[in-house]
Amino acid sequence: MTAAADVVIVGAGIVGAACARECASRGLTTIVVDAAGVGSGATAAGMGHIVVMDDSPMQLALTVYSQKLWREISAELPGDVEFEACGTLWVAGDDEEMDEVRRKRALYTSVGVDSEILDSQALAEAEPRLRRPLSGALLVSSDAVLYPPCAAGYLMREAVRMGARMLAPQRILSAGIGRVQLENGTELHAARIVNACGVDAARLLPGLPIRKRRGHLVITDRYPGFVRHQLVELGYLKSAHFLTTDSVAFNVQPRRTGQLLIGSSREYGAENSGVNHALLAAMVARAQAYLPEIGELQATRIWTGFRAATPDKLPLIGPWLEDGTLFLATGHEGLGITTSLATAKLLASAMLGEEAEIPAEPYLPARFLHEEGGTGLGQQVDAPERSHV
Repeated sequence: MTAAADVVIVGAGIVGAACARECASRGLTTIVVDAAGVGSGATAAGMGHIVVMDDSPMQLALTVYSQKLWREISAELPGDVEFEACGTLWVAGDDEEMDEVRRKRALYTSVGVDSEILDSQALAEAEPRLRRPLSGALLVSSDAVLYPPCAAGYLMREAVRMGARMLAPQRILSAGIGRVQLENGTELHAARIVNACGVDAARLLPGLPIRKRRGHLVITDRYPGFVRHQLVELGYLKSAHFLTTDSVAFNVQPRRTGQLLIGSSREYGAENSGVNHALLAAMVARAQAYLPEIGELQATRIWTGFRAATPDKLPLIGPWLEDGTLFLATGHEGLGITTSLATAKLLASAMLGEEAEIPAEPYLPARFLHEEGGTGLGQQVDAPERSHV
C-alpha cells in the first residue's frame, strides 16, 4: 500500500499534533503516523506547565511566544484539557535567591511578561502551607497548567477536522528522502517529512544530538485547595546542576481535579521505565522540605518518562540539511508542552519559506552540523541547569 501527502509527520505527541494542526490549517495535505497513539510517550508522562523560561534569550523568546499562542486558544479548549491560569511562584529561600527573583522580574518586564515580587509575608498569605520562613517569591501570573494527553488529543482532532489523516498504531521503520516506511509494508510519500518523535527521533536519524533523560512524577489523591499556584524552587543557585548530572528539585502543580502533581527529577543513563527509588525518595523529600504537610498526602500513582535533551537545551526545529525532504521538531526536553504551538508555527514557516514571528535561526538543526557536512556536537558545553520543570 502507498499513500501520498504534502507532509508526513512522524510522531503524534503534543508537538506532532500541534504541527499537524498548523500544517492542515495552511492547506497542506497532512498524514500523521505514530507507533502508539496520540499523546503517548513523553506527552503522557510529563507535567503540563505552560511556563516562561529564561535559561537563555532563545529559550525566553520561544516560551514567551508559545505561551501567547496558548492564551489565544485557551477559550476554545475543551474542559478535559483542564487549562488553568494558576500562575507560577518561583520560591526564594534566602536573600541570594531573592536577588534572582529581582533579576527575573527585570528580565520578564523587559519582554512584556507580567510578574510580581512577593515578600515573605505575601508569600505566606498566597501559599499558607509553604514552610516558614521563606524570603519571598516571583509570581508569574501568565503561566498556566493543563493536562497534556487531552491537549494533544484536542490539537489532533482539530488537525483531522481540517483534513489531516491519522495512522496509528503503526511502527515506523524509516523516514527520509521523501518516504516513510511502516512495518506493515505501507509506504508514505511526501515532499516534506517531519521527525517529531522525541527521544525516538535518533532511532530514525542516527547521530542526532539527542539524549534520553528520565524523570519521575508522583500524583496524589484529591486535596482541593492544598496549593493554589505552580510552585518551583530557585535553589539551583547553590547547587548548579549540569546537563550530565542527575538532580531533583521542588516542583508541585495543582490540578483542576484537586490532585497534586509532584516533581521533579532528571536522570541520564537510564534505558528502562523503572523507578529509581533513591532518586524518587530524594525528590519527595525535596518537596516535603518546602511543603511539610505533603508527606501526609496519599499518592495514587508513580511513573517515569523520557525527555529528549539536546546539548544546548534548545529544540531542533527546521530542515535537516543532509536531506532536503526532512524537517525536525524534536529535542524539547521538559518544555515540549509549553513550546509545541510555537514549534508548529516555526516549522510551517520554514516549510513554506515564510518569515516566522520570532527569529528561527537559534533552533535550526544546522547548528549541530560541522562545516564539512558531518553530524556532530561541535563545541557545545554543558550549561547550568536553572530549572527542573
